[in-house]
Amino acid sequence: MIVLLWVSAVVTVVYWVVFFTSGAVHSTAEECYLVFERAFPLADAWLATLCVVAAEGLRRQREWAVLAGVAAGSALVYLGGMDILYNLENGMYARMNAAMAGEAAINLWCFTFGPFLLTYFWWQRRRLRLAMV
Repeated sequence: MIVLLWVSAVVTVVYWVVFFTSGAVHSTAEECYLVFERAFPLADAWLATLCVVAAEGLRRQREWAVLAGVAAGSALVYLGGMDILYNLENGMYARMNAAMAGEAAINLWCFTFGPFLLTYFWWQRRRLRLAMV
């Protein structure tokens, strides 16, 4: 779980570095898409931070990992929902290219790993509370 949380954080940061440098992850050059995507870095930074905090909390077996993990799971679901709705409303999935396939993979990750984190950390809350004793 710690590795998956770190991978989520690192991939998020790498995505934005590529987005703002080479643009290789741009699904389209349309201005509305670029404006929409530029609204995400702060929320994604919050998500990446939560993933790192949750991973570190798990490594240390601290109860506060539960809060960070549940928040990270919720952020993934929320961000995935925003992205998927935009893609559906704008016919982005119909324009499948390499960048859009990457977006679809991110969407899938958000809607699988997000609920998984919510469930995992909720079930771990008692174990982590007992580890503190």
